[in-house]
Amino acid sequence: MIFKGLIKKGSYYDSVSLMILSKELNKLDGIVDSSIVMGTAENKALLSAVGLNLEVFHDAGETDILIGIKASSLPAAENALQKIDQLFNDLQHHQDQSTDKNVHSFGAALKQLPEANLSLISIAGKYAAGEAMKALKQGLHVMIFSDNVSIAEEYELKQYAHDHELLLMGPDCGSAIINGIPLGFANVVQKGNIGIVAASGTGLQEVSSVISNHGAGISQAIGTGGRDIRKEIGGIMFLDALKVLGDDEETKVIVMISKPPHPDVLQKIADHVKKIKKPVIGILIGGNPEILRQAGVIPAITLEQAGLYAAAVSKGKETGSIDNDLAQRKTGIVALASTSGKGLQGKFLRGLFSGGTLCDETQLVLKDTIGYTYSNSPLNVDFRLTDLWKSRENSIIDLGEDEFTQGRPHPMIDYSLRNKRILQEVSDTDVAVILLDVVLGYGSHPDPASELVPVIHESKKISPAILFIGSVTGTDQDPQNKKNIVRELEKAGMIIMPSNVAASELAGQIIHQLSSKQPSRSI
Repeated sequence: MIFKGLIKKGSYYDSVSLMILSKELNKLDGIVDSSIVMGTAENKALLSAVGLNLEVFHDAGETDILIGIKASSLPAAENALQKIDQLFNDLQHHQDQSTDKNVHSFGAALKQLPEANLSLISIAGKYAAGEAMKALKQGLHVMIFSDNVSIAEEYELKQYAHDHELLLMGPDCGSAIINGIPLGFANVVQKGNIGIVAASGTGLQEVSSVISNHGAGISQAIGTGGRDIRKEIGGIMFLDALKVLGDDEETKVIVMISKPPHPDVLQKIADHVKKIKKPVIGILIGGNPEILRQAGVIPAITLEQAGLYAAAVSKGKETGSIDNDLAQRKTGIVALASTSGKGLQGKFLRGLFSGGTLCDETQLVLKDTIGYTYSNSPLNVDFRLTDLWKSRENSIIDLGEDEFTQGRPHPMIDYSLRNKRILQEVSDTDVAVILLDVVLGYGSHPDPASELVPVIHESKKISPAILFIGSVTGTDQDPQNKKNIVRELEKAGMIIMPSNVAASELAGQIIHQLSSKQPSRSI
């Protein structure tokens, strides 16, 4: 193999644009792999993981663009290098042609659209807080999609927003649906009377999709960013969002979604919920639901259950039958595991997730069947991976964590990192099952099947007995169309379950049954 590296100075492109350029390079004859990233320390670590952190990049700065190429021959590598400038020029020309008016500042954008009342910010994290404050001071609600904003800046922004009766969603707010408009990684769901407040992007997506797929709909879905429920922030925006939904005439049912808040914040939420004269469903992923129950909240244990409860309550139905149906399904999953696990050669599970909340939920499900799993965001700190790039035993990885996304697109957009990790995992002969989430909606990859089907086929060549299990978060109305994606993945041999919980339960049962068949060691 031939490795070539090039540094491009004096230009800036966002991570999605660089991903597009890399994909164009990969289409060239003789190119085995390529990566085009900004020269941050995090991106250099990513290049090292895929064998493309070349010596020429070692002294590159954060504002440099690093172009790494792996080719089957020297002519192929040189041809790719010769085409770099043209690819950048073509991308710039496309961007110029596709933009109605170019603006280069918040002020210019506001002059172009003076009637706007919400600003969505998606820029490098170190600049996001300043732009957010500009928007707030102009009287706009704000959604900060960007991550890597300091918690001190978050508090300042949210306190200002609260004092001025504005919503500040984020930082790292992945999803919201405001007045029927999906923002960030949101799905196309039915309009209805259920309001959601979520300190979890993929949690919001999973619950809103379940609601829509079961014949109910969303009035408003307000994301707060995952840190809002920490002690340092105090739940400022979570509480403000609850007030907004409590006062909203179109919202008849409210769903709360988060990881367990700090105890002080949880008490504030419970005290506030007691004042709301509407049914409230709450899911604290992995937390004790008793304090919510005492506040009059209908507690759910899983995201799917929360969505099913909300859909039922919005139609005036009881929730008891839902619990019975889920219990029966769990019994069926145990039987399905017995047949699906036949012929598997390995003994371990590797989960590769693009949704952080789905990753957390999976770890909780697996804890009851196979115990704690290794992760970059583990339930038990003793199971934190010391090397993010190397799994151990049963491992569940959140590829959407900051260490994987700084300077590159989120894994819901760019499947390249996950695809490479899949091939790495199936090369381990001890691995029996690969567990994946597939998250659809605006902003996500337009055709996940086109990315996953080839890597599933390639994995089967490496490890013929490997088993792929997953779920698809989304609706048939999403740009990708859930039904079509499920069909293509199943055709490739992947077992698709109706929810992330169901997929996790099946994977856990299979690994549990495989471990019980392992021969005991003689003493």
